[in-house]
Amino acid sequence: MRRLTITLSLLLITSLCLAQKVKNKDWIQLFNGKDLRDWKVKITGHPLNDNYNNTFQVVNGNMVVNYDQYKAFDEQYGHIFYKQPYSAYLLVVEYRFVGQQVKGGPGWAIRNSGAMLHSQDPETMGLQQDFPISLETQFLGGDGQHERHTANLCTPGTNVVLNGNLFNPHCIDSKSKTYAGEQWVRAEMLVLGDSLVQHIMEGDTVLSYAKPQIGGGNVSHADPTVKKDGQPLKEGYIALQSESHPIEFRKVALFNLAPYMNKPKQLASVLQQLKSRR
Repeated sequence: MRRLTITLSLLLITSLCLAQKVKNKDWIQLFNGKDLRDWKVKITGHPLNDNYNNTFQVVNGNMVVNYDQYKAFDEQYGHIFYKQPYSAYLLVVEYRFVGQQVKGGPGWAIRNSGAMLHSQDPETMGLQQDFPISLETQFLGGDGQHERHTANLCTPGTNVVLNGNLFNPHCIDSKSKTYAGEQWVRAEMLVLGDSLVQHIMEGDTVLSYAKPQIGGGNVSHADPTVKKDGQPLKEGYIALQSESHPIEFRKVALFNLAPYMNKPKQLASVLQQLKSRR
């Protein structure tokens, strides 16, 4: 009995030591709430870091996609990329749609934006390329009339395995509820290299897929030497969209899981701790 008590005590101590690994300071605040210093802008038809018409701004501590200086959208899709790539992480994005869509924006892009995961390096994008090769966690806002799920998946230049089969269509809806109006919405994305990706809303996994890889269409003017179909997506950049409807981001934060990827017990412990703190 005494040996059993000692063993249980050691397990408890080990568990507590693992729990101490997750602290607030371990979170990386990708957006600092002050400026866009750590981000790179790429807008279709414009060179890298030409923030055309001041599309991306920081206003009142939020990263804002703004079209006040646009006469028309003219398919000038934009993305703002964090400065470095990641492979395994939990990403948290808090966003809200505001105002009205800019003139000339496509109908499907009303209250539509997204977070691009495992994206290609913006340095490798063509001048006229519309979307980066990436996995898009699509953000949709309710229009007050229709059901519109958020944290969906769209696949510009990529494929994934869904329910055991290679998924070729461009987009698939999650099972989230609809978020209407200008309310703040919190989305979480769990990315584990080229094995598993999950979209999480209010603690509920609303979409899960595996084996992300380059392939398929739905991206224009990409460099064929970059778009190597069949290549697993093990890491990449994180980007946020400007897709013709104004949107604000107040939080973009990441917990780096790469140090735990070869330590399954510690990874499981950290994921459990992160889940319990939602």
